[in-house]
Amino acid sequence: MINLLSRLILASVSILGLVSAPSWAADEKSSQKVELIILGAAAGRTSYGGHPDGGFSAAIAVGDIRYIIDFGRGWHDRYYQAGLGTAKYKTGFSGLESVRAAFITHLHSDHVVGYPELLLFGATEGLRRKKEPIQIYGPGSRGSLTPQNINSPSFKEIVNPSSPNPGTKEMTDKIYEAFAADLNDNILDSGMPNPHKYINANDIKIPDTIVPTPDGVPPRMSPFEIYHDELIKVTATLVSHPPMYPSFAFRFDTKKGAIVFSGDTNKSENLIELADNAKILVHEVINHDWANGLFPVPRTEDQVSKLDHLIKSHTDVRDVGEIAEKAKVKHLVLSHLAPPTITDAEWINSVKGFGGRVDVGRALFRVTLE
Repeated sequence: MINLLSRLILASVSILGLVSAPSWAADEKSSQKVELIILGAAAGRTSYGGHPDGGFSAAIAVGDIRYIIDFGRGWHDRYYQAGLGTAKYKTGFSGLESVRAAFITHLHSDHVVGYPELLLFGATEGLRRKKEPIQIYGPGSRGSLTPQNINSPSFKEIVNPSSPNPGTKEMTDKIYEAFAADLNDNILDSGMPNPHKYINANDIKIPDTIVPTPDGVPPRMSPFEIYHDELIKVTATLVSHPPMYPSFAFRFDTKKGAIVFSGDTNKSENLIELADNAKILVHEVINHDWANGLFPVPRTEDQVSKLDHLIKSHTDVRDVGEIAEKAKVKHLVLSHLAPPTITDAEWINSVKGFGGRVDVGRALFRVTLE
C-alpha cells in the first residue's frame, strides 16, 4: 500500500512539473535481482584437451529474464547447471524460453561454436512457445576486409569465396541450411514451427560515419545503443581485434548498475569510454609469456604471423588493471583466459594499477549486483 501510494504521489508531482521522472521507473522491477553468470571462460580455437572452463560465454539474469553474451563451447549445458533454465512451462522440455535476447561480440569460432545449439534445440526447450522471438544481435559482414598476412606460405584457398566474410544474419541462415534435414523433420514429423518464428537474427548497424582502416582497426568513436527494453539498455562500441571486423564490446545498463564485456580486443580507448563507471568489467586476458612460449625460435612465417595476432589482438594481463582504473570500474572480472590452465592466483597477481576488486571469471562464476 505504501509503495503504491508513493508511486501515485511521484506520478502526480511529475505531472505538475515539480520533478522529473527518474531514468528507471520506480516500479516493482527495480527490486529484481541482477546477476552476472560466466558460462565459459577459455579463449581460442581449442578445448585445451577438454578443459572444463569451455569457451567464452556469459549470461545476465534480471529476475527470471536472461540475456546471453557469446556462445562458446559448452555454454548450453552450463546454462542449466547454473540454474538459469527454470522452466516456465510445466509440460514437455523447456528452459530456454526465459532468454529474451543474445549478443555476439564477434564471429571467431570460440565465441559462436555453440550458437547452433540455440537454433537447433530451441524449439524443444521452450522457444516455440514464446510470444516474441529471441532477438540476436551480432556483427555484420566485414565485406572485402582480409587479413594482411596473405603472403604466408599456408595461404592457399579460402572457404566460401563468394561470401568469405558473412555477418550474423547470413551465418544464421547458413546454419539453418546445413541442418535443414533435421529442422524439416522436426517441422513435418513433430509439428515444430520454423525457427524463423522464434529466433530473429540481426546484424548490428554501425553508424555511417565510422570507416575502418584497411587492416580492420576501428577509429575512435563513442558508444551507440543497439537494444533496450524495460529491464536493460545495451550499448556497443567497436574494439580492435584485427583482422576480425567488426568486433564489439557491450555495455548492459540495469537498475542495479552496468556490466561491460570487452569482447576480444587489445587496449582500447573506445572500451574505456564504454566502461565508464561500470560496476563490473568482464575483460579478456592473455599471458604474453605463455604466448611466446608456444612458438620457440626459430619461428616459421606462419608461427610469426600467429604470434603477432595473439600479441596485437588481445590484452596482456599486466595491462588490464590500467584499463579498469581509467574506466573507474568497481569490479574487474578476468575471463576469456589465454590460457585457462594458469592458476587464479597467478592471473590476479599479474594485475597492476587497479584499486578495485579483481576476480577470475571461470565457468559458473557468478556475482550479484548490489
